[in-house]
This record gives sequence, C-alpha cells and structure tokens, in this order.
Amino acid sequence: MNSTHQPKRLIVLVGSPRRDGNSAALAQAVMAGAAEAGTGASLHFLDDYISGFLTDERHSPPPADRYGELFLEHFLPADAAVFCTPIYWYGMSAQTKAFFDRAFSYYADAYPDAKQVHQRMSGKRIGLAVASEETYPGAAMGIAHQIQEFSRYSHSEFVGVVHGAGNSRGEIDRDPRNPLLAARDLGREIFTRPYSDYRMDTPRSSQVWPN
Repeated sequence: MNSTHQPKRLIVLVGSPRRDGNSAALAQAVMAGAAEAGTGASLHFLDDYISGFLTDERHSPPPADRYGELFLEHFLPADAAVFCTPIYWYGMSAQTKAFFDRAFSYYADAYPDAKQVHQRMSGKRIGLAVASEETYPGAAMGIAHQIQEFSRYSHSEFVGVVHGAGNSRGEIDRDPRNPLLAARDLGREIFTRPYSDYRMDTPRSSQVWPN
C-alpha cells in the first residue's frame, strides 16, 4: 500500500461489456464523486483486459491477455476499489468473477512475489455498485455477500453498496431512488465513510457515531 504521505488512489472496475450501459453510468458517477473529493481515480472496463478464465497452472499457461497488467499495475497500487457490475442470473457478471478468480495466479504460493501481493491486496477500501432490471432489494444480496467476504478475506473494508435498477441503456438515471447520486457519494466518500466490523477482539467504543 502507499505511504500516508502519498495521495490516495481509487480504481473503478466495470464488469459490463456495454460502454454506455447502466453499470458504466454508475462507474462514471463514482468517478465524478472521486473528482469532487480530489481523489485520483482511474476507470477500467474488464473486457479490455480479460479474455479467459483461471487455468490449471500446473498444466496450462494463463490466457494471453492483459489481466496481469490490470492486476499488478492498476489494482495492487490502488488504495480503494469500486466494482461495478450488472446482475446476471442473480450473480455478478462473468468478467467480474474472472477478475477475482484470476488473482489466484498472483497470490498463490507458486508466484514468486506472492508475499508482496498479499500485502498489497490487503487494507483497501472496497465499494460495490450493482445494476439490475429487478427492483427488489434482495436482488443484489448474493453479490454484496461475495464482495463482503472477499473484503474480509483480504483484510479490507467494504464501505458501501449502491443498487440501481434499469434495463435499457442509461435507464438507471430514471430510478427514483437516485442510485447515480448514491454512486457519486460513494466515490466522494470512499476514504472517509465510517466502517465497523466488530469481532470479539475488536477495540470499540460504546458509541457507533461520534458526538
């Protein structure tokens, strides 16, 4: 991770193939919020980097694509990440899932710098923005749970979820819950939003919010 004297960096990852779709609209809103906060941020469409899935590393090489560039040069140096995905069959898109699966090639012990990868994967602030055709709140719960467990596994902080509804391109802007505003807030507050994850050994105050 970066030292405290360096500016914080955010990476926004879009798991939809549509450049003008609802997941992309959420991502652009996150970027706008980051700009308001003066946060350096970059947006990446996973389709530009991933063309295959995790392989059996003992018998076949990884796909010849740009995943290594994305993971090593953009994701690991970032202090925060927001994943933007449509809901496909009540789960994240295949591109988004492949991002997590393919990371195994770099944090597995067989990778020479795995220990350094472990360190650089941890301690990030994590956000999620989900677009679905269905409006009921539970539609995104499976994805939120998976990102939550990834965050806990990597000792990161899952600070926010945005869920917007829309089917045709750009329709999410008409969702009366205003998910684009919520995504903008997420981008602006990615490093300042309170996070608590109380376990038995977690030091805690008797108050959740300061006076």
